[in-house]
Amino acid sequence: MVVQLVQSEDEWEAVLRKGPVAVDFFAQWCGPCKMISPIFEKLSQDAKYKNIQFVKVDVDELEGVAAKQEISAMPTFLIFKNGTRIGEMVGASADGLVEMLNYLKQEESAKL
Repeated sequence: MVVQLVQSEDEWEAVLRKGPVAVDFFAQWCGPCKMISPIFEKLSQDAKYKNIQFVKVDVDELEGVAAKQEISAMPTFLIFKNGTRIGEMVGASADGLVEMLNYLKQEESAKL
């Protein structure tokens, strides 16, 4: 699945209604963001995560979204299920990102 760059607050709200979501909050000037971005992109292509929607939010472009989500450091990764945040990771840890995605996948498959 292609990683979607969220362009507006309305688009952000729509994304959250679409099911399980993994979000990369980043900034263009952030070195660690640039290091982890290709890993986030690669994970979005993994068939294991085919039911997860992968999106990116530029904190400088969508300051309101970043503020509402209380983003204070980049990169910050959030996962959502049914519009509710169920996980957060700050930093550029590939292992942490995989662990978080596996948790989201497990939560999604546990729906009753």
